[in-house]
Amino acid sequence: MEMDAQDRVASWWDMVVRNLRSFPHSCSTLGRKIASLYNSFTSKPLKEHIFPPLMNMLIFFNFFKAPFLVDLKKPELKIPHTVNLYIRVEPGVILGIWHTVPSCRGEDAKGKDRGWYEAALHDGNPIIVYLHGSAEHRAAPHRLELVKMLSDGGFHVLSVDYRGYGDSTGEPTEEGLTADAVCVYEWTKARSGTTPVCLWGHSLGTGVATNAAKALEEKGFPVDAIILEAPFTNIWVASINYPLLKIYRKLPGFLRALMDALRKDKIVFPNDENVKFLSSPLLIIHGEDDSTVPLEFGKKRFPE
Repeated sequence: MEMDAQDRVASWWDMVVRNLRSFPHSCSTLGRKIASLYNSFTSKPLKEHIFPPLMNMLIFFNFFKAPFLVDLKKPELKIPHTVNLYIRVEPGVILGIWHTVPSCRGEDAKGKDRGWYEAALHDGNPIIVYLHGSAEHRAAPHRLELVKMLSDGGFHVLSVDYRGYGDSTGEPTEEGLTADAVCVYEWTKARSGTTPVCLWGHSLGTGVATNAAKALEEKGFPVDAIILEAPFTNIWVASINYPLLKIYRKLPGFLRALMDALRKDKIVFPNDENVKFLSSPLLIIHGEDDSTVPLEFGKKRFPE
């Protein structure tokens, strides 16, 4: 027993000695890493560290997850004949979606599970994949009002939260949101038979909708129809006219910094260019009193 205790003490002491010997090397390695990070930071102007994440935040605004204290897994608490479901787009990205059936099928939907709702997509009632604007999530009151109106009009509505919104996983990027919309559209078409499926985009969602429609067109599968509600021409024009940024436009170098930030974040959403390549039926809706995305953006450079 005494020898075992001595062996354990000796083993412990050897470990202490090894750690002490490696300590200077560890400190040196940590020092080199800190110096590298410092050099990386100081080698760029401060605006390059601030503007790209700032613009990403202002455009997507996904950190504002209102309304709060809503259980997104229980849509029936907010809107009738609706089921919650999740679709995996890619590793690490799972989208939360609410499927609302037409009001005329409300009685049939009572107590039904996701399988019944999926099968209902084949019932001949037209389907809308709703792509919302920035901020909030699929339970936002103004979005629910639209969904209820469409449901009363005989439409299935799939209300999609992009990656990073609501309870969807991942981080938002233009490429990522486009992939989300393409995935949901293809998932819906695979279950809808001959029933038409429409992409409805609102504000930021119009950029997602036209990006997705163009990607599907290039695959040889044009979408059945597209509705753009309050569209902008492209994100550059929308950004310099954004109410929170208008007051800074005359500052020296601001527009250049803004353009560089958008380029670095790879954010374009070129609605005006996308629509030139689309063969799908297109409807544009725009309010005359829209102060965030003025009516002129809905008219400018879109085909009559």
